Amino acid sequence: MMHRFNLFQAMMLRWRELYPYSAVHALRVGEALAAARLEDVIAATLEERGLIGLELDCRRGRYVWGGGAARAQLHVIGRGANAAAALDQEMERQLNIAFAADGKFDPFRFFAVDAGTYFHLGVAYDHVVAGGDSIARLLMDIAYRYRSRSQATRAGRSTYAPLYAKLFWRERVGLVAGLSTLHRLVSDCRHTARPRYSSPEDGYNAFTRFRIDAAGYTALAETAATWGVTRQDVIMATTLLALSPLAPARRNAPRRRDLALASIVNIRRELGTEASDAFGPCLASFRVAHPVPLDIGLRELAIAVHEQTERVKRRKLYLQTLLAMSLAGLEWRFLSRSRRLRFFAKHYPVWAGVTPLNVAALSEGAGKNSAPQYVRAVSTGPLAPMILALTTSGSGVEVGISFRTTVYGREAVQRLATDMLDSIDRLAHGASRDARLDADTLVTS
Repeated sequence: MMHRFNLFQAMMLRWRELYPYSAVHALRVGEALAAARLEDVIAATLEERGLIGLELDCRRGRYVWGGGAARAQLHVIGRGANAAAALDQEMERQLNIAFAADGKFDPFRFFAVDAGTYFHLGVAYDHVVAGGDSIARLLMDIAYRYRSRSQATRAGRSTYAPLYAKLFWRERVGLVAGLSTLHRLVSDCRHTARPRYSSPEDGYNAFTRFRIDAAGYTALAETAATWGVTRQDVIMATTLLALSPLAPARRNAPRRRDLALASIVNIRRELGTEASDAFGPCLASFRVAHPVPLDIGLRELAIAVHEQTERVKRRKLYLQTLLAMSLAGLEWRFLSRSRRLRFFAKHYPVWAGVTPLNVAALSEGAGKNSAPQYVRAVSTGPLAPMILALTTSGSGVEVGISFRTTVYGREAVQRLATDMLDSIDRLAHGASRDARLDADTLVTS
């Protein structure tokens, strides 16, 4: 029986009509690669989870996993001098290869980057049928079975994402009250600068990444606690500060002077028990905007961001964004392809999107001893010209940046990454200085 897509999946379905809309994950496996054995493990894991025989009916907005026998094909990138560079190149390549538009197809492309004593296990997947947290669990299970040579099967999981109707009904009072805020969203969008796409038809995604190390991650946490904000608030503020030099013309604009970020929200817990083991995505989103004046500091900006994010969380305004997406879907069917390509940049302008995933928490929940080094890349699609995939793994955060080359040059994005790291580095040094001052105070007193 065919299953309906939920609201966010339905929007993804429209996006993938325009560009390859997928994501790529990779984790490091700490032993030598045996490709044939890894293929067997992948096939067995997919069969046990029922992730075989996908069929999409895009016209009706439905899909089904038909089952059958798995035949995993692993693309191996041979040993080279720089496994990290080879991984980045492969992730960028995979990000720009579309999956089949409709009908029956395999929504997974597995690959491995062989580094001799270890390898990176990666997968590109059609985002419309899988959530990032689900893919992380899948990859970690495959890696665990490969290392341990375990043949143990897991309890069955639902392969379909739940619909949002029950959540909307449960939150109906707040949802109706929140409808009054839609006019504010429209007004905010009208005051937001629009990214300039030199060629909206060109959906090519480039990719780069950087890592926030243990010291930086600790400084983020301690700084956020001191300022009374969240770690993501600080990262979003850091992103806005780094983006600001890339949009200098807005400062002299008569109206559109704000910079906006989109944040992806995982609402799996809010959807109840039927969503807890679902493989499909359970997502919503919201946006924050700020003019980011030249003289603003990181603390002031992080507090301003926090005020917006707290308001969204408290009133669950990401549900209103889902309804707005639904309304956009009604208009979408009447738009030409050319207008669809420009629709979000015109009516819902954002300069980047942020999508967090805590692989360390997923690893603990799965009974694993430690989180692997884990990297993600997510398609930008027509919504945002840049996506920052923040993945907490090990003792730090991997930040994978995918970006539309028709908006951002590679050098500009490298500067953005450097500026973000410099800001976090200053936090770490500031925390060290404060700790030394506290120690000196204790000694002298």
